[in-house]
Amino acid sequence: MEKNTVICLTDHDLNRLRHLIADLTRQARGMQAGVDALEEILDLSRVVPPQDIPRDIVTMNSKVVFEDLESHEQREAVIAYPQDADPHSGKISVLSPVGIALLGLAAGAETELPLPHGRLARIRIREVSYQPEAHGEYAV
Repeated sequence: MEKNTVICLTDHDLNRLRHLIADLTRQARGMQAGVDALEEILDLSRVVPPQDIPRDIVTMNSKVVFEDLESHEQREAVIAYPQDADPHSGKISVLSPVGIALLGLAAGAETELPLPHGRLARIRIREVSYQPEAHGEYAV
Protein backbone atom coordinates (compact mmCIF):
# COMPACT_ATOMS: atom_id res chain seq x y z
CA MET A 1 0.00 0.00 0.00
CA GLU A 2 1.22 3.49 -0.79
CA LYS A 3 2.18 5.74 2.08
CA ASN A 4 -0.07 8.58 0.93
CA THR A 5 -3.13 6.36 0.41
CA VAL A 6 -6.03 7.32 2.65
CA ILE A 7 -8.02 4.41 4.02
CA CYS A 8 -11.46 5.26 5.33
CA LEU A 9 -13.71 2.89 7.27
CA THR A 10 -16.99 3.20 9.08
CA ASP A 11 -16.90 2.73 12.81
CA HIS A 12 -19.31 -0.22 12.40
CA ASP A 13 -16.97 -1.97 9.94
CA LEU A 14 -13.98 -1.26 12.18
CA ASN A 15 -15.68 -2.80 15.22
CA ARG A 16 -16.92 -5.89 13.37
CA LEU A 17 -13.51 -6.44 11.77
CA ARG A 18 -11.72 -6.08 15.11
CA HIS A 19 -14.08 -8.75 16.55
CA LEU A 20 -13.36 -10.96 13.53
CA ILE A 21 -9.61 -10.62 14.12
CA ALA A 22 -10.03 -11.44 17.81
CA ASP A 23 -12.10 -14.54 16.97
CA LEU A 24 -9.65 -15.75 14.34
CA THR A 25 -6.68 -15.16 16.63
CA ARG A 26 -8.33 -17.27 19.35
CA GLN A 27 -9.19 -20.01 16.88
CA ALA A 28 -5.77 -19.98 15.16
CA ARG A 29 -7.33 -21.04 11.87
CA GLY A 30 -4.26 -20.63 9.66
CA MET A 31 -5.23 -17.20 8.29
CA GLN A 32 -2.49 -15.29 10.07
CA ALA A 33 -1.17 -13.47 6.98
CA GLY A 34 -4.65 -12.13 6.18
CA VAL A 35 -5.31 -11.26 9.82
CA ASP A 36 -2.02 -9.36 10.12
CA ALA A 37 -2.62 -7.43 6.90
CA LEU A 38 -6.18 -6.56 7.92
CA GLU A 39 -5.02 -5.45 11.36
CA GLU A 40 -2.54 -3.07 9.70
CA ILE A 41 -5.34 -1.61 7.55
CA LEU A 42 -7.52 -1.07 10.62
CA ASP A 43 -4.69 0.65 12.49
CA LEU A 44 -4.04 3.06 9.59
CA SER A 45 -7.68 3.90 8.86
CA ARG A 46 -9.53 7.14 9.27
CA VAL A 47 -12.79 6.11 10.96
CA VAL A 48 -16.11 7.87 10.40
CA PRO A 49 -19.75 7.22 11.29
CA PRO A 50 -21.44 5.16 8.54
CA GLN A 51 -23.70 8.04 7.49
CA ASP A 52 -20.59 10.19 6.84
CA ILE A 53 -18.65 7.73 4.64
CA PRO A 54 -18.20 9.05 1.09
CA ARG A 55 -20.24 7.09 -1.50
CA ASP A 56 -17.15 6.13 -3.49
CA ILE A 57 -15.33 4.33 -0.63
CA VAL A 58 -15.16 0.53 -0.56
CA THR A 59 -16.82 -0.61 2.67
CA MET A 60 -17.82 -4.08 3.79
CA ASN A 61 -20.43 -5.61 1.46
CA SER A 62 -19.65 -3.06 -1.26
CA LYS A 63 -19.61 -4.15 -4.88
CA VAL A 64 -16.52 -2.81 -6.59
CA VAL A 65 -15.14 -2.86 -10.12
CA PHE A 66 -11.35 -2.88 -10.32
CA GLU A 67 -8.84 -3.10 -13.15
CA ASP A 68 -5.45 -4.75 -13.47
CA LEU A 69 -3.38 -1.87 -14.90
CA GLU A 70 -1.05 -4.19 -16.83
CA SER A 71 -3.58 -6.50 -18.49
CA HIS A 72 -6.48 -3.99 -18.41
CA GLU A 73 -8.72 -6.85 -17.25
CA GLN A 74 -11.64 -5.66 -15.15
CA ARG A 75 -13.25 -7.67 -12.36
CA GLU A 76 -16.20 -7.09 -10.12
CA ALA A 77 -16.33 -8.30 -6.52
CA VAL A 78 -18.27 -7.88 -3.31
CA ILE A 79 -16.11 -7.50 -0.17
CA ALA A 80 -17.56 -10.04 2.29
CA TYR A 81 -16.90 -11.37 5.76
CA PRO A 82 -15.13 -14.76 5.57
CA GLN A 83 -18.27 -16.72 6.51
CA ASP A 84 -20.18 -15.05 3.64
CA ALA A 85 -17.45 -15.36 1.00
CA ASP A 86 -18.38 -17.29 -2.14
CA PRO A 87 -15.93 -16.72 -4.99
CA HIS A 88 -18.29 -18.37 -7.49
CA SER A 89 -20.86 -15.63 -6.89
CA GLY A 90 -18.26 -12.85 -6.76
CA LYS A 91 -18.14 -12.50 -2.97
CA ILE A 92 -14.52 -12.37 -1.83
CA SER A 93 -13.31 -12.51 1.74
CA VAL A 94 -12.00 -9.36 3.36
CA LEU A 95 -9.06 -11.56 4.44
CA SER A 96 -8.12 -12.34 0.82
CA PRO A 97 -5.36 -10.30 -0.83
CA VAL A 98 -7.93 -8.58 -3.09
CA GLY A 99 -10.30 -7.85 -0.21
CA ILE A 100 -7.53 -6.37 1.90
CA ALA A 101 -6.19 -4.33 -1.02
CA LEU A 102 -9.57 -2.74 -1.81
CA LEU A 103 -11.10 -2.14 1.62
CA GLY A 104 -11.33 1.53 2.59
CA LEU A 105 -10.08 2.95 -0.71
CA ALA A 106 -11.97 5.33 -3.00
CA ALA A 107 -12.88 4.99 -6.65
CA GLY A 108 -9.86 6.05 -8.70
CA ALA A 109 -7.34 4.86 -6.11
CA GLU A 110 -4.50 2.61 -7.20
CA THR A 111 -2.80 0.01 -5.04
CA GLU A 112 -0.62 -3.07 -5.28
CA LEU A 113 -2.05 -6.55 -5.03
CA PRO A 114 0.30 -9.33 -3.91
CA LEU A 115 0.36 -12.32 -6.27
CA PRO A 116 1.89 -15.78 -5.91
CA HIS A 117 5.68 -16.12 -6.06
CA GLY A 118 6.31 -12.64 -4.69
CA ARG A 119 4.91 -10.82 -7.71
CA LEU A 120 2.71 -7.72 -7.51
CA ALA A 121 -0.13 -6.48 -9.68
CA ARG A 122 -1.10 -2.85 -9.80
CA ILE A 123 -4.86 -2.34 -9.66
CA ARG A 124 -7.18 0.66 -9.86
CA ILE A 125 -10.66 0.94 -8.43
CA ARG A 126 -12.85 1.86 -11.40
CA GLU A 127 -16.08 2.29 -9.44
CA VAL A 128 -17.95 1.38 -6.32
CA SER A 129 -21.14 0.21 -8.01
CA TYR A 130 -22.91 -0.51 -4.72
CA GLN A 131 -22.14 0.64 -1.20
CA PRO A 132 -24.57 -0.29 1.62
CA GLU A 133 -24.12 3.00 3.46
CA ALA A 134 -24.98 5.02 0.35
CA HIS A 135 -28.36 3.23 0.42
CA GLY A 136 -28.99 3.93 4.10
CA GLU A 137 -27.94 0.44 5.21
CA TYR A 138 -25.97 0.98 8.39
CA ALA A 139 -25.22 -2.53 9.71
CA VAL A 140 -24.04 -2.83 13.29
